[in-house]
Amino acid sequence: MPLRVTFVAAARSSSLLAERFEDDRPLDQAGWEEVQRAAHDLVPFAAAELRYCSPTPRSRSTGDALGYAPLVQLALRDCDMGRWRGLTLGEAMAREPEAVDAWLAGPQATPHGGESLHAFISRVGGWLDTRPVGDGGAVVAVAEPSVIRAALVYALQAPPSTYWNIDVRPLSTTTVTGRARRWNLRLDGVTAQSSRA
Repeated sequence: MPLRVTFVAAARSSSLLAERFEDDRPLDQAGWEEVQRAAHDLVPFAAAELRYCSPTPRSRSTGDALGYAPLVQLALRDCDMGRWRGLTLGEAMAREPEAVDAWLAGPQATPHGGESLHAFISRVGGWLDTRPVGDGGAVVAVAEPSVIRAALVYALQAPPSTYWNIDVRPLSTTTVTGRARRWNLRLDGVTAQSSRA
């Protein structure tokens, strides 16, 4: 049986329009309330053999609030945005519009002095490929939406530009199954039979 890795997107620390690169802010009140409302559906993932999280305060807090007691994984940190760290996309665009355009257009570009999109996707994919669980094992990882987007691009062997077309909402779950370099996206939903019950 394949390994199953379920990513849980961290609860929010701000409105989506106020999201910042490498955001180190803790959960806001709305984020805590979202975790409480979603807990019933997300707590069962605590049964996974291995439980991890991104090193951000909101990822750690989300995992702890759900009872995962996750281990921090530096490989699941957000993309290193260099001098744009802490800025919103709009703020970076106002300061360096050509640099932002170059970054959005080129997966190898590092106009901010940090990590390229390609390197970020490769780092997260390397973490995914090295999970130490045997066949049929389960892993849960609470991570920033950007990290989950990178994992999906890697797992699907999609072009890096696909990263910009993936929307990961706070507290959503995404599961990939397989093993190193052979991953499948798994979409779970309510079946017709279970929806009648």
